[in-house]
Amino acid sequence: MSGKRRLSLIFLLALAQPALAYDANGVALGARELDVKKAFPSAHCKPLEWKSDAAERRCDDGKISFGGAQAKITFYLKADAVQAFDVRFDTKDLERVKAHLRARYGPPLSEATELIARRDREDRKVFKMRWEKSADRAVLTAQLERKRAGLEVSRGKFDTEIYRVK
Repeated sequence: MSGKRRLSLIFLLALAQPALAYDANGVALGARELDVKKAFPSAHCKPLEWKSDAAERRCDDGKISFGGAQAKITFYLKADAVQAFDVRFDTKDLERVKAHLRARYGPPLSEATELIARRDREDRKVFKMRWEKSADRAVLTAQLERKRAGLEVSRGKFDTEIYRVK
């Protein structure tokens, strides 16, 4: 194979790879509030109601399409950069969202359905998929008996810091 052909093949393979950053409809971790508003024009942005080292502002949109599913989304920003976002959708759309995330984020680091035994109640089935790239992570969870499922995407220690009130 000639050097020029090999270079073309490498370029095509690079284009076929999933996005490097975790995103929701093109708004990735690290994006600015302006990017959120461009992608989600009906998003309502405001300061957080509590003080946190993880974020200063949040942007909420109640009606979006995510991977073909109707969903709600919240972005969390600090210093005008998206630090995290969560997407909530109906569990009936779980397969559609899973396929979208595999295509967008690549193969998950882990995927499992856990059975949580409970004494006096029915066992609970919780499905989880997880992706990680350096300090960024994405976790899809669904309690299969419940109506809502969710995707949480964050950078650094966001998930442990967001509700730690200062």
